[in-house]
Amino acid sequence: MLRTFEPLAALLAGVALLMLGHGLLGTVLAVRGGLEGFGSQTLGAIGAMYFVGFLVGTYLAPRMIQRVGHVRAFAFFTALVACSALLHELVPTAVMWLVLRLLTGMSMVGFYTIVESWLNSHALPEHRSRVFAVYMAVNLGALALSQQMLHWSNPGGHVLFSIAALSICAAIMPLAATRLAQPAIEGIAGLGLKSLYAKAPVACSASFLSGFSQGAFWGLGAVWADKSGLGTTGVAWFMTAVIVGGALLQWPIGQITNRLDRGHVITFVAVGAALCAALLQLASPHGLNAVLAVAFLYGGFAFALYPMAMARMMDRLQPTEILAGCTSLLLMHGVGAAIGPIVAGGLMQQFGPPALTAWFTGVELLLGLSAWYLSRRVPADIGHQTAFTPMFRTSPTAMEMLEPAAQDAGAGKPSA
Repeated sequence: MLRTFEPLAALLAGVALLMLGHGLLGTVLAVRGGLEGFGSQTLGAIGAMYFVGFLVGTYLAPRMIQRVGHVRAFAFFTALVACSALLHELVPTAVMWLVLRLLTGMSMVGFYTIVESWLNSHALPEHRSRVFAVYMAVNLGALALSQQMLHWSNPGGHVLFSIAALSICAAIMPLAATRLAQPAIEGIAGLGLKSLYAKAPVACSASFLSGFSQGAFWGLGAVWADKSGLGTTGVAWFMTAVIVGGALLQWPIGQITNRLDRGHVITFVAVGAALCAALLQLASPHGLNAVLAVAFLYGGFAFALYPMAMARMMDRLQPTEILAGCTSLLLMHGVGAAIGPIVAGGLMQQFGPPALTAWFTGVELLLGLSAWYLSRRVPADIGHQTAFTPMFRTSPTAMEMLEPAAQDAGAGKPSA
C-alpha cells in the first residue's frame, strides 16, 4: 500500500498547499468584504459567482487540459488564482470581486480535474477507494487548517492575501517536479436529469437542496460569524469547527447509512442539520464555546448530505450508468450552490445574521421532508446498497476512483 502512495505524494502535497491558500482566501474575503462596506446581498452574490465559475469550468477546463497538457494547465490555473488573490486586495470593488470569484471557480475545477485524473490513472484499481479516502482527508484537513491562518494577520491588511497567493503558487512545485506520465482526459456524458430523477428521486432532491445550504455556508458562513460579533478569532474557529465536524462525523453517519434504508437516514440527518442550524443562532449570545460545539455538529450533519445523496444514487442506478449519473448529480448540486448564496444573502441584507441560520433550517427541513416523502414511493435498497464513502464536492473525475467499488456493489443489483 505504501508503494501506491509514494508516487502520488507530490500530487497530494500540491493539493494540500492549494487548499491552504484557497480556504484562507475564501474566509478572508468574507471578513474583508464587511470591512469594505459590502452588504450581505453583495457578499452572497460574490460567493455565488464562485459556484457559477465552477459550473462553467466543468465544461471549459477539460478542453484546456487536453490542449496544453496537465502541467502547463496546472501552472496556468495556479497563476490565475494567485493573481486573483492579490487583485482582491488591490482592487476591492464588488464588480472586480465578482469577476475574480468567477475565474477562481473555473480554475478550481481545472485543479481538481488534473489531480483527480492523475490519481485515477496511477492508483491500482484495488487501491482506488483508499486513495480517494486519503485525497478527501487531505482536502478537508487543509481546508480546516487554513482557517487558523486567519490569526496570522489583520484581514484589513495585505498580508493574508499574500499568504494565500504564496501557498497557491507553491502548489505548482511538487506537481511540476513529478515524473508521473500525464493521463488522458476523457469527457463523461451526463445522464438526463429527467431519467435520473425517475430512477433516484431522493438523491436528486438531496443533492440539489444540500447545494442551497452548502453554497450559502461557503459564501456567507464567515460573514454570519463576523456579524454575530465573534471577531476574527471566532470566525476562524467557527469555520474550522464546521469543517472538522463535516470531516469526522461523516464516518459514523456512513456506518449507520450502510445498515439502514438510506432514504430514511437522509431524512434523519437533514432534520438533525436543521435543528443544529436553529441552535446556532440561539448559541451565539452564549459565547464562542457554545457556538463551536453546535457548529461541529451542524457540519457533521450538513456535510454528510451530499455524500449520502451520491451513495443513494449509486444504489438506484446500474453500474454502467453511475459515472454519467454522478456528473448530472454534481451539476444539480452546483446549481443549488450557485442559487443559495444569492437568496440567503438577500435575506441577510433584510433581516440580519439570523436570516442565514433560518435559511439553513428551512432548507434542511425541506430536504428532510422531501426525502421522507419520496422514499415512501420507491422500494428500499437494503441488501444492495453501495458502501458510503466520505467526500465533498470536487469534479466528476473523482467519481472514477469509486467506479470499481460501485460496480462490485452493483453486481446483481435489481433494476431501478
